[in-house]
Amino acid sequence: MTTAPATQPGRIRLLMIDDDKKLCRLVSDYLSPLGYDVTPVHDGAGGAERALQPEWDCVILDVMLPGMDGFEVLRRIRRTSEVPVLMLTARGDETDRIVGLEVGADDYLPKTFSTRELLARLRAVLRRGSRPAAVAGQPVAEIVIGPLRVQAEARLALLHDQPLALTPVEFDLLISLAKARGRVRSREALLDEIRDRNYEVFDRSIDVHISALRKKIGDDAKQPRFIRTLRSAGYMLVEPDAP
Repeated sequence: MTTAPATQPGRIRLLMIDDDKKLCRLVSDYLSPLGYDVTPVHDGAGGAERALQPEWDCVILDVMLPGMDGFEVLRRIRRTSEVPVLMLTARGDETDRIVGLEVGADDYLPKTFSTRELLARLRAVLRRGSRPAAVAGQPVAEIVIGPLRVQAEARLALLHDQPLALTPVEFDLLISLAKARGRVRSREALLDEIRDRNYEVFDRSIDVHISALRKKIGDDAKQPRFIRTLRSAGYMLVEPDAP
């Protein structure tokens, strides 16, 4: 078992699950001077076990792993943890990206990435995953849509007073739609807002994340109560049972 390096206060703790030891060393050498501590694990089962420990700020997860592929590792992580996960795909195939996003990845990156692109994606995912605590004694501003309550400052969403386990991207989509409730948000605008990077014209990731968000708020795409799809326009959050 790989031993995690001692982490100094203020440094960002990354778990990298990848069987390419040379790549892990390259990533660690590049990120270490920038305030990141990278712990590598080189097999799927071991990575899934380590990822469930609460010490990580983010997980970098390869799709192709010995023993257990990255999709199954991610499924195990998402059963109990919402830690941000950045997936690596060997070819950048759309199929791999869509499957990863459906399972619960926050972002994806082809393994032909540059270290600068990796750093930019990590920073974006970590920004979305940060959860600032509400100041004691001060009221938290809420957006209320029927039984759904969204607290942007606390990064908290509740349905019937029960907290929702949303990934950072799902929460950002929800807050964007909630702030614009009753108005259409185009896919392009949502992509531009939550991805912090240039996106592909035919990027289907928004649809995948919206589908996952719908499931978590108990919505039905065919008869939606909260999130409506407007063909060729985008998505809109509405009051339940609104005409």
